[in-house]
Amino acid sequence: MSAIMRAANRRTVLRGIMSGAALSVGLPYLDIFLNSNGTALAATGAPLPTCFGSWFWGCGLTPGLWEPKTIGANYEMSPELKPLSAFKSQMNVYSGMKVFLDGKPPTPHQTGHQGALLGHVPKAGTRPDYPSLDVLVSNTIGTKTRFRSIEVTGGGSPNQSVSRRSGSALNPSEVSPVALYTRLFGPDFKDPNAAEFVPDPKVMVRKSVLSSVSDERAALMKELGSADRERLDEYFTSLRQLEHQLAVELEKPAPMEACTKPGAVEESAPGLEIDAVVKNLKLFSGLLAHALACNQTRVFNVSFADATSSVRRGGETATHHILTHEEALNEDMGYQPRAQWFNEVIMASLADQASALASVREGDGSLLDRTLVLASSETGFAKVHSLENIPMITIGSGGGRVKTGLHIQAKGDPVTRVGLTLQQVLDVPVSSWGTESMETSKTLSEAVA
Repeated sequence: MSAIMRAANRRTVLRGIMSGAALSVGLPYLDIFLNSNGTALAATGAPLPTCFGSWFWGCGLTPGLWEPKTIGANYEMSPELKPLSAFKSQMNVYSGMKVFLDGKPPTPHQTGHQGALLGHVPKAGTRPDYPSLDVLVSNTIGTKTRFRSIEVTGGGSPNQSVSRRSGSALNPSEVSPVALYTRLFGPDFKDPNAAEFVPDPKVMVRKSVLSSVSDERAALMKELGSADRERLDEYFTSLRQLEHQLAVELEKPAPMEACTKPGAVEESAPGLEIDAVVKNLKLFSGLLAHALACNQTRVFNVSFADATSSVRRGGETATHHILTHEEALNEDMGYQPRAQWFNEVIMASLADQASALASVREGDGSLLDRTLVLASSETGFAKVHSLENIPMITIGSGGGRVKTGLHIQAKGDPVTRVGLTLQQVLDVPVSSWGTESMETSKTLSEAVA
């Protein structure tokens, strides 16, 4: 190791005393650790890890106001997508795709996102026993981080999540930015740029306790019926995830460019008043960006609120959802202006997420450059719960794996084409995805770099 590299290592943590207490402040991973383009670690040549996020909102967008008029590159931003104008060159818009029912009755506000994110439409009254797209991706790119994925929502309920490992294993959302801050950057956080690393003995004890039950588990499984074995297997699946987290905490983190521990956030009461939802999601956006930059996770999932979009303006009782059904179409405008207002606010919140990722500089680029975010909804036209022309947007290129600046239209094709394309560019070993009429082996090749 060169003398300059040793010096840089010593400076990655500042230590001092404040009010008699020892403290340390993690600094960004300096350019000296990167190659000339800032895309890989200079010492090993290893590329910076690719990250993935899903961003979900309910009640779709307004038909005719979100789809660009031009196919391909050089399209003009549509009215409802204008809050994302700063990211036009870094995003793609996908229009025209639908969810197929195969004769099954739809479940309003559920069937659409199940088709898009699970690749499957369940029978009425049954749970979709398939993992969501983010879980499939995290199984490939999220196995070496402290958290396999992080889920958040602005709507105040842990059940507001579209991430699931199986039909009965929902990955619940965090509702409090303060709680997420503590979870990510509390006592268990290990600065990846710190010169020294000492495993926490409490973590070592917890891991040894978990390991000690493996023989008892095997013996117990032999004594159980099939239903109990299935339940216990699901339980131990979650336990294995905890073991993985503990194992990661016992290893020295790899140094990460731009990792800084953010300042503490203020508590913001969750709720469905839209200003509170947007405020919390902006806090979450910053925390998620720091979590990715510090390699605490490589996968995240955001739910704007619940799938029915029960958000409302301050001082009003009518929710976004109610307005989509009950507000009359304005004859001059051709749409529902009060309901449409929410769509612009939601797209601005999505822009907050993109801005938080873009604000973390890494070499000549940013964290957004190595991240791929899929934003989608559950309906094409909320007034009639349409499952056609469901809005789908990607932001970021996943480290150059996706061509950007495109409007891609695939009229009448299943929405699973987007999910399959993203899985393949993120190295998930899959050649087709989806069930019944939703199954496809046809990627959107024009988006693949």
